[in-house]
Amino acid sequence: MYGGIHIARAKIQKNDLDGAARELREAAALADRYGAHWTDFDLSYAEADLMLKRGLPDEAEQRLRQAIAIAQQRELKWYELRATTRLARLLDKTGRGAEARAMLAEIYGWFTEGFDTKDLQEAKALLEELT
Repeated sequence: MYGGIHIARAKIQKNDLDGAARELREAAALADRYGAHWTDFDLSYAEADLMLKRGLPDEAEQRLRQAIAIAQQRELKWYELRATTRLARLLDKTGRGAEARAMLAEIYGWFTEGFDTKDLQEAKALLEELT
């Protein structure tokens, strides 16, 4: 399951979008079959990447919102930050900068440490761009 997600990400990078979609479908089917719902976030996040590569921003937004909801349900703040940063970038490109800034500021404000990490630095830089 998880290996299929990694393979899909590699295929997305190489623009083998049909191959990536196939890998993601197989990974999702295996996750459902075995009840491996710990992969749900990664599946949604990778599907968002695929939708972005295919030029389908609305579908990508839907997958990212799904990933955020999964992270929130499981109280995985780091994952929520990653997906929210990605979604904020997408929203800004579609003219919704104020919405992007509000949602990113909310999750960024939750953190009290780790500001030297790549994810928090990226979020902070995006927040500054959105100001």
